Amino acid sequence: MPAITGEYNIIFAYAFGIILIYLIGRVFLMPLKLIFRLIYNGLIGGIMLWVVNLVGSYVGFTIGINVVSALIAGFLGIPGVILLILFKIFIA
Repeated sequence: MPAITGEYNIIFAYAFGIILIYLIGRVFLMPLKLIFRLIYNGLIGGIMLWVVNLVGSYVGFTIGINVVSALIAGFLGIPGVILLILFKIFIA
């Protein structure tokens, strides 16, 4: 009987190690996903602000690219650029 108990301990140790590696991987992977998503949204938002200013310059509509508009476009992406356009049209 002692040999069977030792085998169960080894199997339990391997299972615990695999689960621990999985959980540590998840902890480190989640912040990377968030960082890459913010970078992606920032790039798309910046490109959209540039396109809006490029196209809008023909009709006299531009959005100033400053810290606030860059943060809004960066955090929210395309919906942030749409929000800035609507803000410019209805508020400013």
